[in-house]
Amino acid sequence: MRDAIKIFKALSDPNRLRILKILQVRPLCVCEITDILALATSTVSKHLSLLRDAGLINDEKDGKWVNYRIDNSGWNHYSAQILSLMATWLNDDALIQADRKKLDTVDRLTICNR
Repeated sequence: MRDAIKIFKALSDPNRLRILKILQVRPLCVCEITDILALATSTVSKHLSLLRDAGLINDEKDGKWVNYRIDNSGWNHYSAQILSLMATWLNDDALIQADRKKLDTVDRLTICNR
């Protein structure tokens, strides 16, 4: 039951749902997610930590960046099912659509050079 509770707690925040929806499109680094959501880096990092602990995302070091992506490994039975369902959830939500539109123009090299 503990794994299921972690997942539901992770999904209980709108910003974490927004993060999952943009990570469904492509892997992103913290600076890109921060730019899209217009939140503090520390806030985004905390959200990412909770999502990772719930088995919904994973991360991979890529040079000076850490890329976050949806965890499709299936190691957690509950998260695999939820992620499958989430692919069809909230796609018509105005905020999710706005985030995806920002995703088209976000560029880590531009953000890091500001």
